[in-house]
Amino acid sequence: MRLDPIDKYLLIPVNRFISNSTTSGILLFASAIIALILANSPLKDAYHHFWEQTFTIGFSDFTVSKSLHHWINDGLMSVFFFVVGLELKREIMGGELSKPKDAILPIFAALGGMIIPALLYWLLNTTGEASYGWGIPMATDIAFALGILYLLGDRVPISLKVFLTALAIVDDLGAVMVIAFFYTSDISTISLLVGGAFFAVLLLANILGIRSTVFYGIVGIGGLWMAFLLSGIHATIAGVIAALTIPANVKIEDKSFVKKMNDLTNEFENTTPNNVSLITSDQLHILDKIRRYSKAAMTPLQRLEHGMHPLVGYVVMPIFALANAGITFSGSFSDNLSSNISLGVILGLVLGKFIGIVGFSKILIKLKLAVLPEGVNWRQIYGAAMLAGIGFTMSLFITDLAFEDSDYILQAKIGIFVASLLCGIGGYLTLRKAQRIIRIKGLH
Repeated sequence: MRLDPIDKYLLIPVNRFISNSTTSGILLFASAIIALILANSPLKDAYHHFWEQTFTIGFSDFTVSKSLHHWINDGLMSVFFFVVGLELKREIMGGELSKPKDAILPIFAALGGMIIPALLYWLLNTTGEASYGWGIPMATDIAFALGILYLLGDRVPISLKVFLTALAIVDDLGAVMVIAFFYTSDISTISLLVGGAFFAVLLLANILGIRSTVFYGIVGIGGLWMAFLLSGIHATIAGVIAALTIPANVKIEDKSFVKKMNDLTNEFENTTPNNVSLITSDQLHILDKIRRYSKAAMTPLQRLEHGMHPLVGYVVMPIFALANAGITFSGSFSDNLSSNISLGVILGLVLGKFIGIVGFSKILIKLKLAVLPEGVNWRQIYGAAMLAGIGFTMSLFITDLAFEDSDYILQAKIGIFVASLLCGIGGYLTLRKAQRIIRIKGLH
């Protein structure tokens, strides 16, 4: 195949960069650093003012006005939660959560990694508005955690990556449920009923075999998401619910697809070429059939998930970090760091995640209800548990839902930054050392 210069020197390198599992985590980290720098520079007032600009959508008497910061957290992050919902459905149907024997360890490890951090935070913050932050240390930032894991390359077994991925997806589901049940405002029954009606339309479309992603987008965003936005339940929940209605079946089975492709490629090979750069009408007709059969051989769910990962990793998450990670350090840093809120977040993410994940895993394996993933030892589980303490994105998100007091928000975000840094470094070094020990033992 002949490569044009633009393909060779631009498109292929860019696609290779985007498909790299570590680059989205690096971009997310860079966005957070930029936000921190701007928020503590002479441009800090302009930075904060920019995110507080009000935007209105709607028509006539039906309008919704929110700040840019809220549109990002309520709207753009719905795209992130939509992809989480797609991943969850795929994992349940045919992934690591589809077989009870394989799913039990990451599910219960994730539960331990949510319960213990929340409890540790609450022990330090039992009353008042500060107590609302118990959900902050429950979350795992899947992009950062997996980004660091993939930086280690072949130093860690694939089965450990699968374990942490499954754990993080269950963790995300737990965070979604916590947001839905505990971080909502007053519920509008009418809006909720309207949202239920749109959800029923999406389910009916799935049953009837409608596979158009455009249809699901229009009904999901224009109907379900808008109804949830007005209902009092956080609008991002609509993203997860809409994802669960996306069809996950193919229109043509793999054996039939292979036969069709063989027939069509033979037919294409036997066409008479026109010896110019343009293809013939017969060739165009055959290629169109190949395209349609290829689309029919993919599930809409997997096609959407694959197509939206770059959007989430390279647009949604960096913008979210730019809007939410920019905290202006006011007052004494040491005082904010030593506050009960900050300490609760740090203890929850650093200590609580580790105790919860490792403790629940050991109990299950001791009771012979589960086994360690193939090729994985306990030291590697320790490293993965530390990485799960990187709560960056989801923890920042829940912070803005939990608190109204700016001092509490500042203290929580300082705790998130410190804890995520400690967990990232600790997890990376632990996994590197674990692999070094394995290699030394192998030599002996």
